[in-house]
Amino acid sequence: MREAASAPAPVRATIGDSEFDRDTAVTRRAPGVYDIDLSAGWTIISAVNGGYLLAVLGRALADALPHPDPFTISAHYLTASQPGPAVIRTETIRTGRTLSTGQASLFQYDEEGAEVERIRVLASYGDLDALPDDVRTAARPPSFPPLDQCFGPQDGPAPVPGSSAITDRLMLKLDPSTLGWALGAPSGKGEMRSWFGLADGRDADPVSLLLAVDALPPTAFEIGLKGWVPTVELTVHVRARPAPGPLRVSITTRNLAGGFLEEDAEVWDSTDRLVAQSRQLARARLT
Repeated sequence: MREAASAPAPVRATIGDSEFDRDTAVTRRAPGVYDIDLSAGWTIISAVNGGYLLAVLGRALADALPHPDPFTISAHYLTASQPGPAVIRTETIRTGRTLSTGQASLFQYDEEGAEVERIRVLASYGDLDALPDDVRTAARPPSFPPLDQCFGPQDGPAPVPGSSAITDRLMLKLDPSTLGWALGAPSGKGEMRSWFGLADGRDADPVSLLLAVDALPPTAFEIGLKGWVPTVELTVHVRARPAPGPLRVSITTRNLAGGFLEEDAEVWDSTDRLVAQSRQLARARLT
């Protein structure tokens, strides 16, 4: 979309000075031990968003491991995290020339002061800039309208059902064909597509891709379900460093059974390159 010549240039946050960077920054207390105060700005209803939490753990592992970038990271969400103090403990499992593998757990404290494990992850890190440039793929970027023809929470007459503080920190513009749920007429297709970015204009990097795969409204809404859809397990593959500009995120669900559904996500950058993929298992409330 081309802006009018008289329009002011957008203010863009650079990597390192955005709200996302501040809210995912961890403080090393000791080797392999990190402190963080989980921000209430990334909550959905009262629970902290799973993608934000994965980015927090991703930051800690990037510091603990000798390689800089997440290649694959799998998280099991054990109990719901709440805004406030948390501690992350990491362990290096293996270090190689091109990949290093580690695990991390995030803990918070109960009313008696005892530690409660919230999330446990296993991840392999490498250097995305060292990968070869060849791409051989049958995958194609999702096709949906330009950004100015899509709609976000701020475009509705009232807050989008299920939205919360996190929507103020994101630039989400959803494909109108996946917005039936917001109008009381879900399509039943289990699809969600959206332009994605951070509200302050910070461009995406590998860590923010861990947020992007879990930031859209649940596909369960388009199936006709309502309410919170908590993540049980989430695996993300980061395939390339994203180019500057907004991302396109496409998420699909093909099977809901026994109260659980899967969500398969693809994230494409402004050059039509597939930069991240994910699959998660989530619990659906059927009543």
